[in-house]
Amino acid sequence: MDEKCEDAVKYYTLSEIEKHNTFKTTWILINYKVYDVTKFLEEHPGGEEVLREQGGGDATEGFEDVGHSSDAREMACSMLIGELHPDDRHKIAKPAESFVTTIHDQQSWWSSWLIPSLVAAIVTLMYRMYTTEYQ
Repeated sequence: MDEKCEDAVKYYTLSEIEKHNTFKTTWILINYKVYDVTKFLEEHPGGEEVLREQGGGDATEGFEDVGHSSDAREMACSMLIGELHPDDRHKIAKPAESFVTTIHDQQSWWSSWLIPSLVAAIVTLMYRMYTTEYQ
């Protein structure tokens, strides 16, 4: 999210955060920061279901995938209540970054024309030798 909205840091354990997935309180994690989105549920443009599904857990991927505006990121600062305790950060599974490598398969004239032509010529010679032997 934004580094600008940090004041004093209060740490919460993962088990504390998971308890706040109710109709009374809904907390989410985004980039190891804890947000209390309870009062924002009805105002959320994507609907409160989206936030409730992520409640008590890590919503980083969902938040980043949607591509929230800078206004949304600033608004989130008002909901920031703390951070995930450093001892619990390893418990949040971060998706492995995939580096997609595209291989351009450009076949050379060797494999496209020369090799098949040589194979065809050898097969033709073998066929002629076979047929002339038995005549």
